Amino acid sequence: MDSDLELRHLRSFVAVAEELHFGRAAQKLYLAQPALSQQIRRMEEIVGSPLFTRTSRSVSLTSAGEVLLERAHRTLRNVRLDLEETRSIARGESGRLNVGFVGSSMLATLPAVFRQYRSAFPLVQIHLHESFTSRVASGLLDGTLDAGILRDSDPQPDLEVETLFTERYLAVLPSKHPRANQRTIHASVLRDEPFVFYSRVAGSVAFDKPLSLCGDAGFRPRVVQEASHWLSIVRLVAAGFGVSIAPACVATIAEKGVVYVPLRGATEVSNVELAFRKGEQRPIVQGFARMARTIGRTKA
Repeated sequence: MDSDLELRHLRSFVAVAEELHFGRAAQKLYLAQPALSQQIRRMEEIVGSPLFTRTSRSVSLTSAGEVLLERAHRTLRNVRLDLEETRSIARGESGRLNVGFVGSSMLATLPAVFRQYRSAFPLVQIHLHESFTSRVASGLLDGTLDAGILRDSDPQPDLEVETLFTERYLAVLPSKHPRANQRTIHASVLRDEPFVFYSRVAGSVAFDKPLSLCGDAGFRPRVVQEASHWLSIVRLVAAGFGVSIAPACVATIAEKGVVYVPLRGATEVSNVELAFRKGEQRPIVQGFARMARTIGRTKA
């Protein structure tokens, strides 16, 4: 019988309990007084006890009615909060968002994206996962990530990938390199240099793109050392392990013993990309995507 109790019964009960007058409560609820009286009787049948003491002059709560009033207020408040939270989630204003990103994007605009997103959607629990482009793409495909910031990703038919902005490439040289003081250099001058670079497991396109600049200059670079992060690569260059070619954002790493020199005549660029699963319509993901696009346009 408890399953027959509806929210409208609770609202009617609360109105009568607060007004202690059936006529005023009916007006408050925009109900006819007989209909309201019928709802209260129905509640008393469900509870199995009178909720009000009625006389020709007054209405008062019984002991059971006083207890139910407290519970009814709590129930209606919880329902209201639950509905507000559900609507907030439906609008993308709250919930949990898992975002994967490549570390180099933190040297560009990604911090601004996170800062503005958190400001615009303070109720969203955003969880960040740093990794390689290939692993971020895998996380999107298996559903552990909701959105990703990639760099030069491999084609993925099940992902929507769009370029947020592009960056030119720079040579990363030890400060004592013979070419370190030049305003620009051509990639061909690095022909005989050892290279420090990312592993191909980060993504084949991300690996091949910068090294293709060497191919355009007529040589294949000799990679003598790999590292997982640009900070490590830059410090290995400073330590004399070799040279490298990096996206322009890497120049924000101020490392003693390293200089960054633009590559003259290089036409290849690095793409920083936004990615999510094809068909993704959740407002929480679309809200992040809009923020990333807006800030990406300021970088472009």
